[in-house]
Amino acid sequence: MTIIRDSNRVIIFDTTLRDGEQAPGCSMNLDEKLRIATVLEEMGVDVIEAGFPIASNGDFEAVREVARTVKNATIAALARTARADIDRAAEALQLAQRKRIHTFISTSPVHMNYMLKMTEEEVLQRTIDYVGYARNLTDDVEWSAQDGSRSDRDFLCRCVEAAIKAGATTINIPDTVGYALPEEYASMFKDVMTRVPNSDKAIFSVHCHNDLGLAVANSLAGIGVGVRQVECTINGLGERAGNASLEEIVMALRTRHDLIGCTTGIKTEHITRISRLVSTITGFQVQPNKAIVGANAFAHESGIHQDGMLKHAETYEIMTPESVGLNRSSLVMGKHSGRAAFRAKLKELGYDDLGENAVNDAFGRFKDLADRKKDIYDEDIVAIMDDEVGRQHDRVRFQALHVVAGSRGPQHAVLELEIDGQPIPPVVAFGNGPVDAVFNALKLAFPHEAKLQLYQVHAVTQGTDAQAEVTVRLEEGGKTVNGQGADADTLVASARAYVHALNKLITKRLKTAPVAMSA
Repeated sequence: MTIIRDSNRVIIFDTTLRDGEQAPGCSMNLDEKLRIATVLEEMGVDVIEAGFPIASNGDFEAVREVARTVKNATIAALARTARADIDRAAEALQLAQRKRIHTFISTSPVHMNYMLKMTEEEVLQRTIDYVGYARNLTDDVEWSAQDGSRSDRDFLCRCVEAAIKAGATTINIPDTVGYALPEEYASMFKDVMTRVPNSDKAIFSVHCHNDLGLAVANSLAGIGVGVRQVECTINGLGERAGNASLEEIVMALRTRHDLIGCTTGIKTEHITRISRLVSTITGFQVQPNKAIVGANAFAHESGIHQDGMLKHAETYEIMTPESVGLNRSSLVMGKHSGRAAFRAKLKELGYDDLGENAVNDAFGRFKDLADRKKDIYDEDIVAIMDDEVGRQHDRVRFQALHVVAGSRGPQHAVLELEIDGQPIPPVVAFGNGPVDAVFNALKLAFPHEAKLQLYQVHAVTQGTDAQAEVTVRLEEGGKTVNGQGADADTLVASARAYVHALNKLITKRLKTAPVAMSA
């Protein structure tokens, strides 16, 4: 059970693996979830919501393996107020050293009338019955009032009181559709905590969506009136416009401690690393002007700004790049660098828990890149690692590509893949341009009906010899996935990205979503 004795200590509840994965196009396999969970634990996240076990066998396995692997953080599993959901969550959490069942039900009129088709009394009774049922299975139970910010205040207070009485130790009142303004969201919490007689027996929590761009502002407003748990995701990942961003909340609390007066247990130096990892795994690029982790977050182009920075960094920087783990690129690696130096660089960049096979594969790609690219930046190595690590269990693996392009044509691609551990004969395909030829070859080599929705290329570093990082989005039967690939050759990067997306699609085909999933 997560117990925070300091009244000014804010519990960080990360839901990247659950709510973050609900973002259209986002899908993570088991290995990827374990990688993210491991870094979340290292950076000091208090609660990791690992998934929704009743949703699919894949979600159940992910929660079970995260619960088995993580030792320090509390592992939460989501469940509707239903016996089957709660039993499945409890089963998935059996191996967790610290476990939490997070059960929810809608309390707003629009949700109760049109989605649940239940009366207020029925919702209240389900809350009492199933919070109590969950409490019999674990002493750490969180109850969420889905669409709480649009709920009738009197009814919300009745539900909160009943949930605490039934055994809930955390009360979450989400702004599920991102509708609230900071002042009214803070007022709602203040009112509920004042009016509910047993409110002192639970920790209150915020869970804000970003539909109006106010998720972080609303979260901080809740903290300002006594909320002591924040539910958030890395890079603000999540369905629709996303969730409150963990890095923005944590750095706001740290930077403005003078005004807010609250702390977290987050080791902020891990922020850049986890941001890059989640971006690579999900295929969701971080916008350049994103606060804290965007490429331009610590860039200064204006002459006035540059002058100020040269004289004193605090003229235009309210936090240091190092405080969020952003290390300036240094040209210390090259074609003559050996395996030991490469391992040391990986450790410096945060990749210190890799198996020998992963390191060997990455070192081979590093040497190939060093033969083609004069200057090797830290960002180049990060791109290689994020593209390579975690792919060992993919069903489809890229082997080789040869492309004929140019204005005379015909443009065609010769592609070699490995499927289920077996190399297949080279496939030749023609296309309207080299990228089209590559993707046609992939369709021949691994037949599928997915449609290409997005193809995006950006350079990892500066210079004409920069590695390309490609994002591909595929859609099949209403399911969308993003894939990423990196290589000094843009066409190879494109093939790698498409293969990455295909493997995610294979994973997502097995997933289903129960009704009323969002919290």
